[in-house]
Amino acid sequence: MSDTTRHPTSDSAKSGAMPSIRAILTLLGILLLAAVPFIAPSMQLLINLALAKGLAVLGVTVLLRAGQVSFGHALFFGISAYVGAFLMASLPEADLILVLVAGVGGAAVSGLLVGLFVVRYRGIFFGMLNLAFSMIFWSILEKFYHVTGGADGIRLARPAVLGMVMERSDFEAVIFYLSIVLMVVLGWFTLRWFASPVGQIFQTIKTNETRLEYLGLSPRRVLLSGYMLSAALCGVGGSLMALTQGVVTPEYVWWVRSAEMVFIAVLGGAGSVRGAFIGALIYEVVRIYASAFAGDVWQLLLGSFLLVIILFAPGGIMGIADTLIGHRKMSSQRPGTAEEAK
Repeated sequence: MSDTTRHPTSDSAKSGAMPSIRAILTLLGILLLAAVPFIAPSMQLLINLALAKGLAVLGVTVLLRAGQVSFGHALFFGISAYVGAFLMASLPEADLILVLVAGVGGAAVSGLLVGLFVVRYRGIFFGMLNLAFSMIFWSILEKFYHVTGGADGIRLARPAVLGMVMERSDFEAVIFYLSIVLMVVLGWFTLRWFASPVGQIFQTIKTNETRLEYLGLSPRRVLLSGYMLSAALCGVGGSLMALTQGVVTPEYVWWVRSAEMVFIAVLGGAGSVRGAFIGALIYEVVRIYASAFAGDVWQLLLGSFLLVIILFAPGGIMGIADTLIGHRKMSSQRPGTAEEAK
């Protein structure tokens, strides 16, 4: 009798407790990030770059939920950055919000145009076609150096913030906290989108695309909606990266950048919203310090780290965290369970 009453109670307690524990840990992580300028100011720039990459990886994560991998999503990362750079070059008094909105808008429109072609394909063809579009744009940036600055890129002037011209340190603080706000807002929005009817239908592409056709829905249109969201999220990351670094180069669109996004998404946990940012933070910290202390073998260290994750923790960092939380919850319930059984 004790067994029949114990298991349902344990399962319900576990399912109800895990989100609360994850929510508390998420809140503590956000507060810790917000305190970085005060407790570790030397890490502010590094964290800012990681948050920008995390937002771009979030775009890749959206596609992973539909079972699609893009090897060319740096295209939208770079388009957003270059739109902001061209806007500041032609309109020096442009505000920060205008630069950000214009960049994301450019990425979203580009996502629509490219998406009309790529959503016809699946699997490796989907990934490689994205890569082809990305490399075409990279070639344009490299060859039209009179317009794009070529390999040297374009310097992005510091925009005003709500009409106020700020010093470099103040502007960097604004960008840092803006990145945190966008991480929270867009992360929450993406989670809500996944849980919405539109998001649920979008994720059906991975499990049973034929069912969508039986329901009278076009899989291409469904995938296109998620593709545009993915492109816009990458655009947010690209704009923040450009504003943080103050320069835009064709390297933003290079295929290595796209591979880096997929690497981080797998590292954090494929399809995990939190994992996109946690993976980006771990990746940037390991990359910077490994390159500083390990010289030319830092790529080997990162590759080995990813190999270990794939072989022993396919769920990524978030999969490991969920497992630890689950074991801790089960161990904390055992004494009480034993008393109930008695």
